[in-house]
Amino acid sequence: MPEESGTPRHVAIIMDGNGRWATNKGWPRLVGHRKGAERVKAIVRASSDLGIRYLTVYAFSTENWKRSTEEVLGLMKLFARYIQREAEALSKENVRMCFIGDRTRLDPKLQDLMAWIETRTANNTRLTFTIAINYGGRDELVRAARGLAERVAAGELKPEDIDEATLDGALDTGHLPAPDLVIRTSGETRVSNFLLWQAAYAEYEFTPVLWPDFTPEVLAEILSRFSGRDRRYGGVKK
Repeated sequence: MPEESGTPRHVAIIMDGNGRWATNKGWPRLVGHRKGAERVKAIVRASSDLGIRYLTVYAFSTENWKRSTEEVLGLMKLFARYIQREAEALSKENVRMCFIGDRTRLDPKLQDLMAWIETRTANNTRLTFTIAINYGGRDELVRAARGLAERVAAGELKPEDIDEATLDGALDTGHLPAPDLVIRTSGETRVSNFLLWQAAYAEYEFTPVLWPDFTPEVLAEILSRFSGRDRRYGGVKK
């Protein structure tokens, strides 16, 4: 549930438009991704200042492997560089960093970096910042179902004991509350396989702003609109 002030407790963002931002300026797509990474830093800091407790961003989907080898490798190097450069700042700012998605396809060195910063920031409490990398909502549900099936086969769990809470806990996001608000930048109006289970009752905001241009001021405006929404969760307003 959102805070009493009307500020969403958990905001999730589909960061879209890096490539188009660069192309519009006649630059390589990776330049847009680098600019997008800089924007992430600003939005992480702004989120905690605005009262958000959980921020989750969609950085690389299970479908993004279809992109050119050059772009994929560039993104992976960018992820590693971001972790290394931001570790100290995140620790000082009391930000916990987590990752969701299937890590098995990622380079072992990147996996080690991800585990390292998760451990380093595990006790931070001001903001939980989660990055979805090699993440897809359908893939996540399949992996969770397999995990529960293995527990049933091992005699650890009865099929009739599986309910929404059990499945929710088996997902990558078991450490997070459901998102209150999902934002997609760049003008696209689809969810792109992001948090399919978790966002069942989330509010959505689609903005034409490309991610590299998404400023803390734009975020504040969206939060202001969110505070005026009537969230009934399937019920009727009293």
